[in-house]
Amino acid sequence: MKSKNYILIIIISLLNISVFAQYGKQKRADNLFNKFSFVDASVKYKELIDVNFNKDYAIRQLADCYAFMRNPDSSVVYYKKAVEQNNVPTEYLYKYSQALRGVKEYKESRLWMRKFEDAGGDIADAKLMKDANFVTTIFNAKPQYSLKKVNFNSKFSDFGAFEQGDKIYFTSSRDEGVSTKHIYGWDGQPFLDVYVKDKNDSVTPVNHKFKIKGDVNTIYHDGPVTISSDGKTMYFSRNNFNKNVLKKDKKGITNLKIYKATLVDSVWTNIEELPFNSDNYSTGHPALSSDGTKLYFASDMPGGFGGSDIYFSYINSDGTYGKPQNLGDIVNTKKNELFPFINSEGTLFFSSDGHPGIGLLDIFATTSDKNDNITNVINLGVPVNSSKDDFSFFMNSDGTSGYFASNRDGGVGSDDIYAYNRVLPLKLEGTVTDAINNKPIASANITLFDAAGMQIAEVQTDFNGHYEINIDRNADYKLLISDPKHASDAKLISSKNIDKATRSITADFSLNPVKDVVKLAELNTIYFDFDRYNIRNDAALELDKIVNMMTNTYPNMVIKIDSYADSRGTRVFNDWLSKKRAKATFDYLVSKGINPDRITKYQGFGEDDLVNGCDGSVPCTEQEHQLNRRTEFIVIKMN
Repeated sequence: MKSKNYILIIIISLLNISVFAQYGKQKRADNLFNKFSFVDASVKYKELIDVNFNKDYAIRQLADCYAFMRNPDSSVVYYKKAVEQNNVPTEYLYKYSQALRGVKEYKESRLWMRKFEDAGGDIADAKLMKDANFVTTIFNAKPQYSLKKVNFNSKFSDFGAFEQGDKIYFTSSRDEGVSTKHIYGWDGQPFLDVYVKDKNDSVTPVNHKFKIKGDVNTIYHDGPVTISSDGKTMYFSRNNFNKNVLKKDKKGITNLKIYKATLVDSVWTNIEELPFNSDNYSTGHPALSSDGTKLYFASDMPGGFGGSDIYFSYINSDGTYGKPQNLGDIVNTKKNELFPFINSEGTLFFSSDGHPGIGLLDIFATTSDKNDNITNVINLGVPVNSSKDDFSFFMNSDGTSGYFASNRDGGVGSDDIYAYNRVLPLKLEGTVTDAINNKPIASANITLFDAAGMQIAEVQTDFNGHYEINIDRNADYKLLISDPKHASDAKLISSKNIDKATRSITADFSLNPVKDVVKLAELNTIYFDFDRYNIRNDAALELDKIVNMMTNTYPNMVIKIDSYADSRGTRVFNDWLSKKRAKATFDYLVSKGINPDRITKYQGFGEDDLVNGCDGSVPCTEQEHQLNRRTEFIVIKMN
């Protein structure tokens, strides 16, 4: 007998280890996905699908991975599987439609777009629908950016906004407030200069007095800029003009160069030209990595892919610079790549008119693998991009806000600066513990329902009792926690009206243990008629057996009553009906002389624990549905 128990324990332990391993794999896959590492994430999601772990969720995520990797042939296969799932989120109807466009199945695409609209979906931007780059529309199936105009634009060109501390640096050709303007013959506007203003000052008009102090601004083009994290070093673009000498190439063109300045007593001075500049080609639009070890820039130097390309150079500890390295053909095209920017997580953003886009210059983001190798680029879509030029993207360190520039319709000047707020992915997480000893509960089931009662996700806690699920913002949810050795619990969760910078919501659970939980064969399950909760004659016979057992055989036995419904009807109705069944069962036992104190709890669980696959996705007989309309009896205490 002991050997059998040992074998059973070993089997259960192995099963638990397997579940923990798959949960850990899903967590790693989600982390890779959220960091734009779609190649590695796709491998993990495939492994989860192969072992049938949270398969529906993994299929949807894998479909998204292939879409972001610009692989419509594979994405359309998995989006098709996704839209066949029960209660699939509406956005996947849209995504499947776009993936079908990616493989030129236009008739089928229109069919699924109608299904998306019929399901309540909203096609927000007609221009986006006409975009031939299906990954753009898929990436932007849910709006990620909201825009607002800033108060320091002018009727001239304004771009290159860059925040440093409580200051905003930007480039402008306004030169307002001076009597003599230096005019650029190309567009008839004044030459560009670098300005700085207080971030929180929304009143004071910006004029020539807001030009940065020092030697950065000249009579020719200066800007845009990037500044080191300590605020002491600036890199900036400028016409090939230094020490009051303007140089031109053999064709008589004055190219751009990158210069370095240092802050001394609030003045930008000590101007230095970088060694990889040339009189014969342009280098400009500098951008620093967050650790200050790499300088990114745009250049049309020989050896590129065409137009201007994005390069980077290492900044050595002794202040010297490494040889410029081209970022390769994933980023660079035969046309122009400009205005690089590196966010705090190392993601490159840039503008291009060579990648498939919505307008002229569009803003793109890169995705990378675990070794920081760039694997793909993604168009940021509307509303960041428009039918015109969109460029000079900047993101604050928290990833929630920033600026870019555009010459789109409706602006104040030729180029205008726009501020944006970004909607970050939101995570629901927490820990499940035992209410008595406060120890974590591993392998507890976490089931997430939307506001309509539809199940949308299911995970299990890890060794530390921890769980996490990705959720949408501005939505209501119900979270159900269950474990065989503990009483179930549920919470209503809302992601509405939370700060946009919030990355996660915490919902911890402390479950009461159920001692010596046993389901005795003698305590037969009783059944109910469809949509009814009255005690049938056959059920009364079984209940009488339980009364006899509790009265004569086990006079100290304590039980718990759990009642359920089949999947027909709404979830709200089924919850109500199962509670009525539990109450009817309780009342019958009490009416036969059972002390109410010997029934610790009577609960209704609706359709949450079906004994078969009759969840509405497959045809079932009445006999099969009958098995789910039941009350079960759990023994809490025998002696």
